[in-house]
Amino acid sequence: MVGIMENNQGVLASQSAPVLDEPRRRVVSPPSRRRATAPPLVSVIIPAHNEQDYIRRTLEALRRQTFRSLEVIVVCNGCDDGTAQVTRELSDQLIVMPERGLSRARNLGGHAARGKILVFLDADTLLEPHALETIVERFTPEYAAGTLKGSPDIQRPWYRLMYLIKNSQHRLRLHEGSSGVILCWREHFIATGGFDEALHVTENSDLIKRLRFFGKYAFIADTKVTTSMRRYENAGAAKMVYLWVKLWFRSFITDLRHEKYAAIR
Repeated sequence: MVGIMENNQGVLASQSAPVLDEPRRRVVSPPSRRRATAPPLVSVIIPAHNEQDYIRRTLEALRRQTFRSLEVIVVCNGCDDGTAQVTRELSDQLIVMPERGLSRARNLGGHAARGKILVFLDADTLLEPHALETIVERFTPEYAAGTLKGSPDIQRPWYRLMYLIKNSQHRLRLHEGSSGVILCWREHFIATGGFDEALHVTENSDLIKRLRFFGKYAFIADTKVTTSMRRYENAGAAKMVYLWVKLWFRSFITDLRHEKYAAIR
């Protein structure tokens, strides 16, 4: 597989394995409150497949974060649109993969990250301005994996009910899943081997399950993420709910490595 790193001057490098240039350093503003120790670096990793219509808002929301000790890594995978051009000036690292692969893209970003805390964020998911600050405060070493409270970008009653159920499952640990964001420590991510690249569905739950060897699961409700409902709008909400419930049940009794779903843009 060939990986390409594009820096801010438009220089391209291509090798048999992805080799990253030194990431651009972000100017870090002094924290509003004096801390006993320096805040940890947080790496936000965003896999993106043909996301030119959504990813700018995601990256601009990261620029508005009150917590400033962060780096933003975008991994364009299999893109044939303007995703790379949109993200070039709004990210600290841009990694270009020629082929599509969500888990592979996340793994490349995770291994390129320098942060102590990794935040895997979907390209169509928006963080509130205080989200990273809340994560640093709440995601303590007793936790090994976690997510945030989710919210739909379209406030229809059916979508709100769906997220109420989903958030309740996460809060009560009935299902330790994700809502467009996965939190973990980089050392644990490396130790688990990262995402299973043979999985194209339920890959989030699989990683969280393996991370749980190192600690507890955190559901952080003090802040929320807002996720696009485009897949539900295009395919139909009832059909998508049925699909995910079916896959969740099947994950207990069979191997889902052959399962895939179509990209909705």
